[in-house]
Amino acid sequence: MSINEFLFFSTFLLFVTAMLVLDLGVLNRKQHVISFKEAGIWSAVWISLALGFYTVLYFHGHIIHDIDSYEKLTQIIERYHDDDEVKISPQTFESSLQNYRSNLALEFLTGYLLEYSLSADNIFVIIMIFASFGVRELYFKKVLFWGILGAIIMRFTFIFAGSALIQKAHWILYLFGVFLLFSGAKMLFNKGDDTIDPQNHKIVKLVSRYFAVFPRYVGERFFILRNGKTMITPLFVVLIIIEFTDLVFAIDSVPAVFAVTKDPYIVFFSNIFAILGLRSMFFFLSNIMHIFHYLKTGLSFLLMFIGFKMIAYDYVLKPIGFKTYHSLIIILGILATSIILSLVFPPKKVQLPVASVPSEEEVRP
Repeated sequence: MSINEFLFFSTFLLFVTAMLVLDLGVLNRKQHVISFKEAGIWSAVWISLALGFYTVLYFHGHIIHDIDSYEKLTQIIERYHDDDEVKISPQTFESSLQNYRSNLALEFLTGYLLEYSLSADNIFVIIMIFASFGVRELYFKKVLFWGILGAIIMRFTFIFAGSALIQKAHWILYLFGVFLLFSGAKMLFNKGDDTIDPQNHKIVKLVSRYFAVFPRYVGERFFILRNGKTMITPLFVVLIIIEFTDLVFAIDSVPAVFAVTKDPYIVFFSNIFAILGLRSMFFFLSNIMHIFHYLKTGLSFLLMFIGFKMIAYDYVLKPIGFKTYHSLIIILGILATSIILSLVFPPKKVQLPVASVPSEEEVRP
């Protein structure tokens, strides 16, 4: 990694850290219920920052890999990109570099939209978890903050490990594609019961086996000291379940972004921006998500499309001139169709559970 690459990546991580500190430590020192308006404002902020980063990549994206010559540009394209996507010529290095930056920015935008869309299914499950474990709405924000912080660390490891595997064994992309086809089909035809039994949840049993769990919630605390012994609270158990849930969703969503680009930095950037916007989107959508009841169906088709692309790109899509912007159009089309159908054919009844707010501070998990 060159100095410029290190500075770019370090600056991005410092920016993420600063935004998280600003969010939790400065703007929201007091625990409070996030209103629909506040969630909408923060959602707009995170989306605007993602679009701003798209602009940075469009004009300065070559800094990521410190591209300063035609040879380096050719090397990076051969490693991470399709040469049909980026038109290059030794005689026009500057225009070739701009073509590369334009494609890089488009890959980021497509990956971000894909990851942000798939986060909607993650939100559905988180709502179920909070409702099933009787978590007070006042503490949603703190749990989601630490859940997102853990998700960033897990995604970092998962993405760069996955990229290294793909570089050594290209056939892994086909394996990812088959897995995404299966996941999409499973989501489409899954009509089972989505309720969660807190007492019999596998994570609850596993945690209770190895750690001392206090039997009641203690405000917003994750840990409590009793008789000289540190115990974890049910709120921390909920956090562990959410972290595990994100790990499961990462198995779907991260390979899906690799269908858009093989550049690990772009996969990481798109994932992180989507994760950072997850919490505000949770509060924004939690009370209206039942309206978009066809969204989950749309996401299933989205996963199957990405799986098909990973399998068939080299043999079917590439020969007919399929480009990154075609993926972006299809993703937007699937999402728009699912939203329009949801509005045209509204659900007969609300399908999402509403998290009950206990009257007492101490509630059994």
